[in-house]
Amino acid sequence: MKTPHKGFTLVEIAIVLVIIGLLLGGILKGQEMITQAKIKNVIADMSGVSAAMYGYQDRYRALPGDDKGANRWGLTVPVTAGNGTIEGKWTETGTEALSFWDHLRRSGFVSGTGAENPFNAVSGKMGVQTGDGAGDGALGEAANTKLFSGLILCSGNLPDKVAISVDAQMDDGLGKTGSVRALKAGGAPDLPAKGAADDYIEDGVSFYTVCRQM
Repeated sequence: MKTPHKGFTLVEIAIVLVIIGLLLGGILKGQEMITQAKIKNVIADMSGVSAAMYGYQDRYRALPGDDKGANRWGLTVPVTAGNGTIEGKWTETGTEALSFWDHLRRSGFVSGTGAENPFNAVSGKMGVQTGDGAGDGALGEAANTKLFSGLILCSGNLPDKVAISVDAQMDDGLGKTGSVRALKAGGAPDLPAKGAADDYIEDGVSFYTVCRQM
């Protein structure tokens, strides 16, 4: 005698599909909440660095990294200290750009020790330097598409969605204009290059270094 095979009813299949849909919806919603939290953390970090720098200036009347009085901590002070410019790229070792973090940490405005770049919420480096785009259109770009010539704070390795939202919440949401501008990651993804800034492309695979004028 054959044993009858019983399949799933339409109601049972419908219930399973509803459960799967709820699970997927929860996962996707959770991912968006995580992304939003990262965006808030990136913005908070950039604002916090600015506040720390201004606090240091109020206390010592000098820029961290460019402080000719840094020998108060037994440090060797470079001959360029005190000229109002933070010398060097923000990821170069042995420069005022990295001494910026050492001075902030020694003074207690930033936690930790040493002169290493801190990391943002998406594991990209943060750094400060004097901008290397003069805004004069010398390379053929319009003046408003150049990077900054003054002091800038950069946050690297930001996914497209995060970079766009950071710019939109802190400025105008456009990579080439305003007080927040972007460089698409390329051959040297953590180093701002002299020349034009980049428009944002939200394709799920692009990463940006976002720089803010301080």
